[in-house]
Amino acid sequence: MFSIYILTYNEELDISACIESAMLSDDIIVVDSCSSDRTVEFASHYPIRVVQHAFESHGRQRTWMLENIPPKYEWVYILEADERMTPELFAECEQAIHNPNYIGYYVAERVIFMNTWIRRSTQYPRYQLRLFHHGKVWFADYGHTEREVCDGATSFLKETYPHYTCSKGLNRWIEKHNRYSSDEARETLYQLENGNVNWWHLFFGSSEVERRRALKDLSLRLPARPLLRFLYMYFILGGCLDGRAGLAWCTLQAFYEYLILLKVWEMKHMPTPSLDTVISH
Repeated sequence: MFSIYILTYNEELDISACIESAMLSDDIIVVDSCSSDRTVEFASHYPIRVVQHAFESHGRQRTWMLENIPPKYEWVYILEADERMTPELFAECEQAIHNPNYIGYYVAERVIFMNTWIRRSTQYPRYQLRLFHHGKVWFADYGHTEREVCDGATSFLKETYPHYTCSKGLNRWIEKHNRYSSDEARETLYQLENGNVNWWHLFFGSSEVERRRALKDLSLRLPARPLLRFLYMYFILGGCLDGRAGLAWCTLQAFYEYLILLKVWEMKHMPTPSLDTVISH
């Protein structure tokens, strides 16, 4: 058996289905970022632990969770409210935790958008580290999300999990990605000034994760990024074969990329005024 952490913030529409999918485990911990809706109320109806902690960033929230909420078992799985655990994935996780060669496992998501699995334009299989030995993995911030720091070897699971990325509607998706784009703009500026492209990982990376991260570092330095991203996703990855949902998904991702670029320009050319400047006016 392994423990399951569920991260939430204003997830009243998703939390019940998420918890019910995870109840194959007898140790579920909801870590809520002080939601203002009924997330905690709904979660409290289940025989699980519910803990609240003010959100600072994705990396810090995960690190705080791992340091301050001890799980029942040595192995843990991180689930988000718009994702689901499946019986097949749970069974593979149970087998994987007995392998002494690895301290963590990456799992691929299946993005569900407009009731459609967006298989092609989401770079499937796109992996996230989700199952790991407690105390062997930590998280650091990167853009709007996080990157893991692992103390040991990792591997990949075959089973996948569904990710209902727009389950709360387009308004919530746009609002969330507006916030994300600010973090991505700051990370873009930092990487352009201090980072570099790992060309070896880009062409000869040992895993999808290494190749994808190197590709992102390269994409930050390309001109016309929104247009290139749309063409890459829609034609090269095959989003055109994902139907109407694929076209909508690729368009939204290009819009998101353009929003990041606009905020990069704003941060460079329209710095936030200091308190002294505001007072003097």
